[in-house]
Amino acid sequence: MPIIEQLEAAGEVLSPAVRVLLDQYEEVAAMAARVPLLEERIRELEARLGQNSTNSSKPPSSDPPGVGRREKKPTGKKRGGQPGHRGHHRKLLPPERVDEVVVHRSEACRHCGHSLADAQAAKVAQVHQVVELPPIRARVTEHRMECLRCPQCAKVTRAKLPAEVGGKHFGPGVVTLGSQLVGRYRMSRRDTVDFLGRLLDVPAPSLGSTEAFTQEASAALLPAYETVRTEVRQSESAGVDETPWKLRGKKQWLWVAVSSGATLFHLGSGRGSGELRRFLGDFAGVVSSDRWCAYQIYPRRQLCWAHLVRNFKKLALRGGKAVRFAQQGEAACARVFDLWHRMLEGDLDRAQFGREMEPIRARFQRLIQRGAASGDRKIAGFSRNVLKLWPSLWTFVEESVEPTNNAAERALRPAVLWRKGCFGSQSETGLRYAERILTLNATCRQQQIHPLDFLSLAISALRSGTPAPNLLATD
Repeated sequence: MPIIEQLEAAGEVLSPAVRVLLDQYEEVAAMAARVPLLEERIRELEARLGQNSTNSSKPPSSDPPGVGRREKKPTGKKRGGQPGHRGHHRKLLPPERVDEVVVHRSEACRHCGHSLADAQAAKVAQVHQVVELPPIRARVTEHRMECLRCPQCAKVTRAKLPAEVGGKHFGPGVVTLGSQLVGRYRMSRRDTVDFLGRLLDVPAPSLGSTEAFTQEASAALLPAYETVRTEVRQSESAGVDETPWKLRGKKQWLWVAVSSGATLFHLGSGRGSGELRRFLGDFAGVVSSDRWCAYQIYPRRQLCWAHLVRNFKKLALRGGKAVRFAQQGEAACARVFDLWHRMLEGDLDRAQFGREMEPIRARFQRLIQRGAASGDRKIAGFSRNVLKLWPSLWTFVEESVEPTNNAAERALRPAVLWRKGCFGSQSETGLRYAERILTLNATCRQQQIHPLDFLSLAISALRSGTPAPNLLATD
C-alpha cells in the first residue's frame, strides 16, 4: 500500500506539499529498487556481446573480426625448419609411371661456344618430372541389344542388358563422383553439373541427374550404414553431439556418435532423449558429451572438460566476483589437462594418474560447492548443475575414455560447412542420403579407405545384385 494511503488510514492529515514529497519519495524508491535488476540485465547483455567460439558453444564462423585464438606456448625456437632437420623433397616417379620422356641436349658449349654435336655424356642426366592432366573425356559404352528371329518358331528374341548395367545411363564411377561432389566436396548441384559436363565431358548431365546420383548412392550405402550403426551401438565408448539441420526450412537435428572404429550420423526431428534413444538404442558403453539433459538417459557418461573451460570463460564476462570464480575454475581445468597429457606421454601410469588427480578433484569440488552457495544467479545455477552430474566428470580417471568430446565436434564440422552451403535437405530421401554419405566419409577416414573407391564398389554391387562390400575392417 502506498505511504500516503497508509498515513491517511492512520488518521493523519497531509498538506499538498507533503503529498508531493511523498509521491516523489515513492518514485525514487521504485527507481532504486529497479537499479539492481537493471545492473543484472546490463551484465547479462554485456556478457552476451562478449560471447564467441572460445567461450561459448557458438561456431567459429560466427566470430566477429579480432577474436583471438588460444596461443600456443612458446618453445623458444625460430619458425621453419630446425637445424639438423632433413628436408622433404619430391621423389621421382618410377620409370613405369612415366608416360613420356623428352630429352634436352645443348647444341653448343656455354663456355666457349664450340659445337656439342658429337660430344659424349659427362654425367648422368638431370631429371625433372612434370605432372599434368591430360584432356579428360568420359568413356561412353554403347550397348546394342540385337533382336533375332528364331528359325524354328519365327518369333523374335531381343538380348537383355547385363545386370551390372541395370538400365542406367551413367556408370558407377560417374554416379560415385557426382554424389560425392555434393556430399563430400560440398559443391552445389549446378556446380556439380558444370564440373561433370565441362571439365570431364560427361554427356548430358542435369540437375535431375544429380538427384538420381544421390538417391542411388544412398540406396547402395544402406547395408554399410546398418553395419556402422550396429558397430557403434555395441562399442565400449562413443563421443556424441548434435547440431541443427533443415528439412524444407523446418528444424531437424543431426546427431553424431564417434567410436574407435566407426562414426554414425543420424537425422531426426528432435533433440530430446526419445530421438537420442532412436539413434543409439540401449547403449551400454560410456557416452562422452556436453551437459545437455537428453544424455542423462545413459548412466555411464563422461562430461566434456573443454566445455567447462568455455563455461568458465563465459562466466568471467559477467565481471565482479564471477571473474575470480572463473579464474579458479579455468586453473583447475588446466591442471586436469596437464595431468592427462602427462599420462598420454608416458610420464604417469594409470594408477599414478589417479593418485595425482585426487587433490585436484577435492579442490575443484570445494570451488563448485562455494559457487552453488554464492548469491550470483548464474554462478549458482552453473555450479548446481555440475554438482548434479559430478560423477560423470571423472569417468576418464578410471576408464579409457577422453576427458573431452572433441572427436564428435570434429566429426560434425564437415556437416556444418555443408549445411551452410546447401541449407539442409528438401525431402526425407535427402535426409537419408545426408546421414549415410556423412557416415561413409567419416568412417572411411577411420578405416583408411578412400570413400570414392568404396562407394563405387557399393553401387556396382547394388546394380548386379551381389553382396555389398564390408566397410569395417575384419580380423
